[in-house]
Amino acid sequence: MTEFWDTGVRSMRSIKDLGEREIIKIIVGKLGSMHDMPIPFGDDVAAIRLDSGKLIIMKADMLVGKTDVPPSMSFRQAARKAIVMCVSDFAAKGVKPLAALISIGLPSNLTERDVEEIGLGLNDGATEYGINIIGGDTNEASDLIIDCMMIGLCEEKRVVRRSGAKPGDILAVTGYFGKTSAGLRILLEGLSPPDYIKKPLIESVLFPKARLKEGLALAGLGGLTSSIDSSDGLAWSLYELSETGKVGFLIKKIPIAPEAKLFAEKYGLDPVSLSLYGGEEYELVVTVKPNMFEKAREVLENIGAQLIEVGEVISEKKVYMEIDGKRVIVERKGWEHFKST
Repeated sequence: MTEFWDTGVRSMRSIKDLGEREIIKIIVGKLGSMHDMPIPFGDDVAAIRLDSGKLIIMKADMLVGKTDVPPSMSFRQAARKAIVMCVSDFAAKGVKPLAALISIGLPSNLTERDVEEIGLGLNDGATEYGINIIGGDTNEASDLIIDCMMIGLCEEKRVVRRSGAKPGDILAVTGYFGKTSAGLRILLEGLSPPDYIKKPLIESVLFPKARLKEGLALAGLGGLTSSIDSSDGLAWSLYELSETGKVGFLIKKIPIAPEAKLFAEKYGLDPVSLSLYGGEEYELVVTVKPNMFEKAREVLENIGAQLIEVGEVISEKKVYMEIDGKRVIVERKGWEHFKST
C-alpha cells in the first residue's frame, strides 16, 4: 500500500489501483517546475534550453527483470533491449542520442558469465545506435534492473513534440503491429505455431528495434506535426497524442502484421486486438502534413524503411476505427505498469 495526501484527505489506494500514469501525476504534482520548460512533463523526453537556441535532450528509462524480460530472453538480449527502449524515445523526437549513463541493479545469485553477457548486450545496443556509454552506477538488487539515461543535443525547432497535430493531417506508422503481442503469447503460453510464423514473432520480442534512422529522417524533412513511440501499444499511443494535441483520430486501415494475422487465425484470436492493444513494438506513430506525406514516404523508402498511412487526424477528441463504413470507438487500453499483467 502507499500513502499520499490529496487535497488534505489521506488516501490509502493501492498503487495497483492507481496505475503508472496516476502515480506519475501524483509525484509531478508535488514537484516544483522549471521556469519555461521547453518540453513539458508527459512527452517522450525532457530538455534544457541553451542560449544558442539548442536543447539538451535527456531521457531515463528503466528495464526491470520481472516486467520487461520475458522467458527465453538472455541477459545479453535484455541489456540490449534496455538501450533500445531509451533510443526509441529519442527516435520519436527526431533527435540523435550521443551518450548514456547506465545504472545496474544485480541480484546476488548472478554469475560472472551473466555479468559479461550484460556488458556485451549494452555494447551491442550502444554500437548499433552509435552511442557512447560513459559511466553509471552498480548496486545489489532483488531483481535485474538496468536504468539507462541518455543525452543528446539538437536545434529546438527540430524536436517533434506529442502536441501539434491538426485535423486533416495524415496518421502514419513506421511498421506493422501485432507481432510482439503474438510472440509474447508464444513465450508465455508455450504455443507452437509453424516455424515460419514462430520465428519472426519471437524475434520481434527478443530483438526489438528502435526506429532511429526513420525518426531522424522524418524530423529532418520537417513534415511531422506530432510523434510518439508505440512501446505502450498503438491504441494507447493514439490516446496520448489525442490528449496532448486536443485532437482525435480515425483509423482507416489497421496495420496488422501478416504473421500476426496468421497466428490469430490459428489460435482463434482477434488480429485487431493483437495490433491495437499490445506493446513494446517500438514503431513510431506520427502525424504528417498532407502536402508532405508523399515526400516523407519517399525519404524513408530511400533509406530502406517504410511509412504506412493508416488514417487521419480529426477534430473530435476520440479515437475511432472505420469498419464496413462505420466508425467504432477504439478502447483506451495498452500496457501500464502496476495494472497490466
